[in-house]
Amino acid sequence: MSEKSKYLYEAFGCKEDFEYENEKYDGAFEKFQNSPAAKVPYLGNIDFSIEHDSKKNALHVTILKASDLNPSVPGIAVCDPYIKLQLLPEKKYKRKTRILRKTLNPVYDETFTFYGVDYNQLEDIILHFVVLSFDKFSRDEIIGEVIYPLSNVDLSQKEISLCKDITARHLKFRTQGRGELLVSLSYQPAANRLTVVVLKARNLPKMDVTGLSDPYVKIYLLYNGQRIAKKKTHVKKRTLNPVFNESFLFDVPYNEGLHSISLEFLLLDFDRMTKNEVIGRLEIGSRTTGQELHHWNEVLNCPRKQTAEWHKLKE
Repeated sequence: MSEKSKYLYEAFGCKEDFEYENEKYDGAFEKFQNSPAAKVPYLGNIDFSIEHDSKKNALHVTILKASDLNPSVPGIAVCDPYIKLQLLPEKKYKRKTRILRKTLNPVYDETFTFYGVDYNQLEDIILHFVVLSFDKFSRDEIIGEVIYPLSNVDLSQKEISLCKDITARHLKFRTQGRGELLVSLSYQPAANRLTVVVLKARNLPKMDVTGLSDPYVKIYLLYNGQRIAKKKTHVKKRTLNPVFNESFLFDVPYNEGLHSISLEFLLLDFDRMTKNEVIGRLEIGSRTTGQELHHWNEVLNCPRKQTAEWHKLKE
Protein backbone atom coordinates (compact mmCIF):
# COMPACT_ATOMS: atom_id res chain seq x y z
CA MET A 1 0.00 0.00 0.00
CA SER A 2 1.45 3.38 -1.00
CA GLU A 3 1.86 6.20 1.53
CA LYS A 4 -0.99 8.15 -0.03
CA SER A 5 -3.30 5.14 -0.02
CA LYS A 6 -2.45 4.45 3.60
CA TYR A 7 -3.40 7.98 4.65
CA LEU A 8 -6.64 7.95 2.71
CA TYR A 9 -7.53 4.46 3.89
CA GLU A 10 -7.13 5.59 7.50
CA ALA A 11 -9.16 8.73 6.86
CA PHE A 12 -12.03 7.35 4.78
CA GLY A 13 -12.09 3.76 6.02
CA CYS A 14 -12.70 2.16 2.61
CA LYS A 15 -10.83 -1.09 3.25
CA GLU A 16 -12.04 -3.17 0.35
CA ASP A 17 -11.07 -0.60 -2.24
CA PHE A 18 -7.73 0.33 -0.73
CA GLU A 19 -6.59 -3.27 -0.81
CA TYR A 20 -6.38 -2.77 -4.58
CA GLU A 21 -4.11 0.27 -4.29
CA ASN A 22 -4.38 3.38 -6.47
CA GLU A 23 -6.40 1.89 -9.32
CA LYS A 24 -9.29 1.38 -6.91
CA TYR A 25 -8.98 4.71 -5.12
CA ASP A 26 -11.55 6.39 -7.34
CA GLY A 27 -14.17 3.90 -6.17
CA ALA A 28 -13.31 4.46 -2.53
CA PHE A 29 -13.48 8.22 -2.83
CA GLU A 30 -16.77 8.04 -4.73
CA LYS A 31 -18.10 5.75 -1.99
CA PHE A 32 -17.17 8.32 0.65
CA GLN A 33 -18.69 11.22 -1.30
CA ASN A 34 -21.94 9.28 -1.70
CA SER A 35 -22.09 8.14 1.92
CA PRO A 36 -24.51 9.67 4.46
CA ALA A 37 -21.59 11.44 6.17
CA ALA A 38 -20.96 13.42 3.02
CA LYS A 39 -24.59 14.46 2.42
CA VAL A 40 -24.35 18.18 3.12
CA PRO A 41 -25.93 21.34 1.67
CA TYR A 42 -24.48 22.57 -1.60
CA LEU A 43 -21.65 24.98 -0.75
CA GLY A 44 -20.43 25.93 -4.22
CA ASN A 45 -17.45 24.78 -6.27
CA ILE A 46 -13.86 25.62 -7.14
CA ASP A 47 -12.32 25.76 -10.62
CA PHE A 48 -8.59 25.09 -10.64
CA SER A 49 -5.87 23.76 -12.92
CA ILE A 50 -2.77 21.64 -12.28
CA GLU A 51 0.47 21.35 -14.24
CA HIS A 52 3.81 19.69 -13.50
CA ASP A 53 7.13 20.93 -14.91
CA SER A 54 9.42 17.89 -14.84
CA LYS A 55 12.48 19.92 -15.86
CA LYS A 56 12.18 22.23 -12.86
CA ASN A 57 10.52 19.69 -10.52
CA ALA A 58 7.75 22.24 -10.04
CA LEU A 59 4.03 21.79 -9.46
CA HIS A 60 1.83 24.67 -10.64
CA VAL A 61 -1.66 25.00 -9.16
CA THR A 62 -3.88 27.79 -10.49
CA ILE A 63 -6.96 28.71 -8.49
CA LEU A 64 -9.22 30.15 -11.17
CA LYS A 65 -12.47 30.92 -9.36
CA ALA A 66 -15.13 29.80 -6.93
CA SER A 67 -18.83 29.79 -7.79
CA ASP A 68 -22.14 29.85 -5.90
CA LEU A 69 -20.56 30.05 -2.46
CA ASN A 70 -22.97 29.36 0.38
CA PRO A 71 -21.79 30.88 3.69
CA SER A 72 -23.52 29.44 6.73
CA VAL A 73 -24.12 32.72 8.59
CA PRO A 74 -27.89 33.46 8.52
CA GLY A 75 -28.92 36.59 6.66
CA ILE A 76 -25.59 37.01 4.88
CA ALA A 77 -26.13 37.42 1.14
CA VAL A 78 -22.47 37.98 0.23
CA CYS A 79 -19.07 37.28 1.78
CA ASP A 80 -15.41 38.26 1.48
CA PRO A 81 -13.94 34.95 0.28
CA TYR A 82 -10.40 33.70 -0.05
CA ILE A 83 -8.91 30.22 -0.50
CA LYS A 84 -6.07 28.52 1.34
CA LEU A 85 -4.14 25.68 -0.30
CA GLN A 86 -1.74 23.14 1.15
CA LEU A 87 -0.18 19.87 -0.01
CA LEU A 88 -0.93 16.77 2.05
CA PRO A 89 0.16 14.60 3.72
CA GLU A 90 3.28 16.59 4.62
CA LYS A 91 1.48 19.93 5.17
CA LYS A 92 4.80 21.44 4.13
CA TYR A 93 3.62 23.89 1.49
CA LYS A 94 0.91 26.45 2.25
CA ARG A 95 -0.45 29.27 0.07
CA LYS A 96 -3.52 31.51 -0.02
CA THR A 97 -5.28 33.77 -2.49
CA ARG A 98 -6.11 37.43 -2.00
CA ILE A 99 -9.42 38.36 -0.37
CA LEU A 100 -12.19 39.48 -2.72
CA ARG A 101 -14.93 41.66 -1.27
CA LYS A 102 -18.69 41.15 -1.24
CA THR A 103 -19.07 38.31 -3.72
CA LEU A 104 -20.26 34.72 -3.88
CA ASN A 105 -18.51 34.17 -7.21
CA PRO A 106 -14.89 35.30 -6.75
CA VAL A 107 -12.47 35.14 -9.69
CA TYR A 108 -8.84 34.79 -8.55
CA ASP A 109 -6.77 33.44 -11.45
CA GLU A 110 -3.76 33.05 -9.13
CA THR A 111 -1.00 30.53 -9.77
CA PHE A 112 1.01 28.97 -6.94
CA THR A 113 4.24 27.13 -7.70
CA PHE A 114 5.63 24.42 -5.42
CA TYR A 115 9.28 23.61 -6.17
CA GLY A 116 11.07 20.40 -5.28
CA VAL A 117 8.15 18.19 -6.32
CA ASP A 118 9.42 15.27 -8.40
CA TYR A 119 7.04 13.62 -10.87
CA ASN A 120 7.27 10.33 -8.95
CA GLN A 121 5.97 12.08 -5.82
CA LEU A 122 2.73 13.24 -7.43
CA GLU A 123 0.70 10.09 -6.78
CA ASP A 124 1.20 10.55 -3.02
CA ILE A 125 0.21 14.24 -2.96
CA ILE A 126 -3.26 15.48 -2.08
CA LEU A 127 -4.39 19.05 -2.78
CA HIS A 128 -6.31 20.52 0.15
CA PHE A 129 -8.28 23.71 -0.54
CA VAL A 130 -10.10 25.50 2.30
CA VAL A 131 -12.58 28.25 1.37
CA LEU A 132 -13.01 30.98 3.99
CA SER A 133 -14.82 34.29 4.37
CA PHE A 134 -12.77 37.11 5.89
CA ASP A 135 -14.22 38.72 9.03
CA LYS A 136 -12.61 41.89 10.32
CA PHE A 137 -14.07 41.57 13.81
CA SER A 138 -13.93 37.84 14.59
CA ARG A 139 -12.55 34.56 13.30
CA ASP A 140 -12.87 34.00 9.57
CA GLU A 141 -15.75 31.70 8.68
CA ILE A 142 -14.90 28.34 7.10
CA ILE A 143 -17.25 27.78 4.17
CA GLY A 144 -15.88 24.36 3.21
CA GLU A 145 -13.07 22.44 1.57
CA VAL A 146 -12.01 20.47 -1.48
CA ILE A 147 -9.70 17.46 -1.15
CA TYR A 148 -8.20 16.22 -4.41
CA PRO A 149 -5.56 13.44 -4.74
CA LEU A 150 -3.16 13.92 -7.66
CA SER A 151 -3.22 10.17 -8.27
CA ASN A 152 -6.52 10.87 -10.04
CA VAL A 153 -4.86 12.63 -12.99
CA ASP A 154 -2.03 12.12 -15.48
CA LEU A 155 0.24 15.18 -15.36
CA SER A 156 2.94 13.78 -17.64
CA GLN A 157 1.80 15.63 -20.75
CA LYS A 158 -0.31 18.71 -20.16
CA GLU A 159 -2.16 21.05 -17.83
CA ILE A 160 -5.36 19.62 -16.34
CA SER A 161 -8.41 21.80 -15.58
CA LEU A 162 -10.95 20.71 -12.95
CA CYS A 163 -14.12 21.86 -11.21
CA LYS A 164 -14.88 20.30 -7.83
CA ASP A 165 -17.73 20.76 -5.36
CA ILE A 166 -16.96 22.21 -1.94
CA THR A 167 -17.84 19.97 1.02
CA ALA A 168 -18.41 20.85 4.67
CA ARG A 169 -15.30 20.82 6.83
CA HIS A 170 -16.95 19.23 9.88
CA LEU A 171 -16.04 15.77 8.56
CA LYS A 172 -13.43 14.95 11.20
CA PHE A 173 -12.34 11.35 11.36
CA ARG A 174 -12.74 10.63 15.03
CA THR A 175 -12.03 7.36 16.80
CA GLN A 176 -13.90 6.20 19.89
CA GLY A 177 -13.44 8.77 22.64
CA ARG A 178 -11.03 11.70 22.74
CA GLY A 179 -7.95 9.97 24.07
CA GLU A 180 -6.11 10.20 27.37
CA LEU A 181 -3.58 12.57 28.93
CA LEU A 182 -0.83 11.65 31.41
CA VAL A 183 0.03 14.48 33.80
CA SER A 184 2.17 14.65 36.93
CA LEU A 185 1.52 17.17 39.71
CA SER A 186 3.46 18.30 42.77
CA TYR A 187 2.72 20.97 45.38
CA GLN A 188 5.43 22.76 47.39
CA PRO A 189 3.65 24.36 50.38
CA ALA A 190 6.63 26.43 51.57
CA ALA A 191 7.00 28.13 48.19
CA ASN A 192 3.23 28.00 47.56
CA ARG A 193 4.01 26.69 44.10
CA LEU A 194 2.45 24.00 41.90
CA THR A 195 4.56 21.99 39.44
CA VAL A 196 2.72 20.56 36.43
CA VAL A 197 4.39 18.07 34.08
CA VAL A 198 2.57 17.23 30.85
CA LEU A 199 4.06 13.83 30.02
CA LYS A 200 2.18 12.38 27.03
CA ALA A 201 -1.16 11.57 25.43
CA ARG A 202 -2.44 8.45 23.73
CA ASN A 203 -5.22 7.23 21.44
CA LEU A 204 -6.11 10.71 20.20
CA PRO A 205 -8.81 11.01 17.51
CA LYS A 206 -7.83 11.57 13.89
CA MET A 207 -8.30 15.27 13.25
CA ASP A 208 -7.47 15.75 9.57
CA VAL A 209 -7.52 14.02 6.20
CA THR A 210 -4.09 12.51 6.82
CA GLY A 211 -5.59 10.47 9.66
CA LEU A 212 -3.29 12.20 12.15
CA SER A 213 -3.17 15.27 14.38
CA ASP A 214 -0.75 18.05 15.41
CA PRO A 215 -1.50 18.14 19.15
CA TYR A 216 -0.43 20.52 21.88
CA VAL A 217 -1.70 21.26 25.39
CA LYS A 218 -2.79 24.49 27.06
CA ILE A 219 -2.77 24.53 30.87
CA TYR A 220 -4.80 27.07 32.85
CA LEU A 221 -4.54 27.77 36.57
CA LEU A 222 -8.05 28.42 37.91
CA TYR A 223 -8.90 30.37 41.07
CA ASN A 224 -12.53 29.87 42.09
CA GLY A 225 -13.21 28.76 38.53
CA GLN A 226 -11.59 31.80 36.89
CA ARG A 227 -8.52 31.48 34.66
CA ILE A 228 -5.65 33.45 36.17
CA ALA A 229 -2.54 31.98 34.48
CA LYS A 230 -1.75 30.06 31.30
CA LYS A 231 1.05 27.86 29.90
CA LYS A 232 1.30 25.70 26.80
CA THR A 233 3.43 22.90 25.39
CA HIS A 234 5.13 22.74 22.01
CA VAL A 235 3.19 21.31 19.06
CA LYS A 236 3.93 17.67 18.21
CA LYS A 237 3.58 17.02 14.49
CA ARG A 238 1.60 14.23 12.85
CA THR A 239 0.95 11.92 15.78
CA LEU A 240 -1.93 10.45 17.76
CA ASN A 241 0.35 9.48 20.67
CA PRO A 242 2.46 12.57 21.42
CA VAL A 243 5.22 12.65 24.03
CA PHE A 244 5.62 16.13 25.57
CA ASN A 245 7.67 15.77 28.79
CA GLU A 246 7.32 19.49 29.54
CA SER A 247 7.31 20.97 33.04
CA PHE A 248 5.58 24.19 34.17
CA LEU A 249 5.54 26.15 37.45
CA PHE A 250 2.48 28.00 38.73
CA ASP A 251 2.59 30.35 41.72
CA VAL A 252 -0.51 29.79 43.85
CA PRO A 253 -2.08 33.17 44.72
CA TYR A 254 -3.19 34.64 48.02
CA ASN A 255 -1.38 32.07 50.22
CA GLU A 256 -4.59 30.04 50.50
CA GLY A 257 -3.12 26.69 49.53
CA LEU A 258 -4.92 24.60 46.93
CA HIS A 259 -8.48 24.68 48.29
CA SER A 260 -9.70 27.27 45.74
CA ILE A 261 -7.35 26.15 42.98
CA SER A 262 -7.84 23.79 40.05
CA LEU A 263 -6.09 23.05 36.76
CA GLU A 264 -7.69 22.98 33.33
CA PHE A 265 -6.01 21.16 30.43
CA LEU A 266 -7.07 21.74 26.82
CA LEU A 267 -5.59 19.42 24.21
CA LEU A 268 -5.81 21.07 20.78
CA ASP A 269 -5.03 20.21 17.17
CA PHE A 270 -2.76 22.86 15.64
CA ASP A 271 -3.82 23.99 12.15
CA ARG A 272 -2.07 26.73 10.17
CA MET A 273 -4.92 26.82 7.70
CA THR A 274 -7.79 27.51 10.08
CA LYS A 275 -8.72 27.77 13.73
CA ASN A 276 -7.06 25.31 16.11
CA GLU A 277 -9.64 22.77 17.25
CA VAL A 278 -10.08 21.47 20.79
CA ILE A 279 -9.67 17.69 20.88
CA GLY A 280 -10.53 17.25 24.53
CA ARG A 281 -10.61 18.86 27.95
CA LEU A 282 -9.62 17.87 31.48
CA GLU A 283 -9.99 19.58 34.86
CA ILE A 284 -8.24 18.46 38.05
CA GLY A 285 -9.02 20.11 41.38
CA SER A 286 -11.21 20.26 44.46
CA ARG A 287 -14.32 21.04 42.36
CA THR A 288 -13.98 17.83 40.33
CA THR A 289 -15.08 14.23 40.96
CA GLY A 290 -13.91 10.68 40.30
CA GLN A 291 -10.37 10.05 39.10
CA GLU A 292 -9.62 13.77 38.81
CA LEU A 293 -10.53 14.45 42.45
CA HIS A 294 -8.60 11.36 43.58
CA HIS A 295 -5.47 12.64 41.82
CA TRP A 296 -5.90 16.08 43.39
CA ASN A 297 -6.25 14.61 46.88
CA GLU A 298 -3.08 12.57 46.33
CA VAL A 299 -1.25 15.82 45.55
CA LEU A 300 -2.64 17.45 48.70
CA ASN A 301 -1.78 14.47 50.90
CA CYS A 302 1.75 13.99 49.52
CA PRO A 303 3.35 17.44 49.26
CA ARG A 304 6.65 17.78 47.37
CA LYS A 305 6.04 14.41 45.66
CA GLN A 306 5.37 14.09 41.91
CA THR A 307 2.12 12.17 41.40
CA ALA A 308 1.33 11.02 37.85
CA GLU A 309 -1.97 9.62 36.56
CA TRP A 310 -3.73 9.01 33.24
CA HIS A 311 -6.99 10.88 32.66
CA LYS A 312 -9.62 10.50 29.95
CA LEU A 313 -10.22 13.64 27.92
CA LYS A 314 -13.79 14.92 27.68
CA GLU A 315 -15.74 17.29 25.44
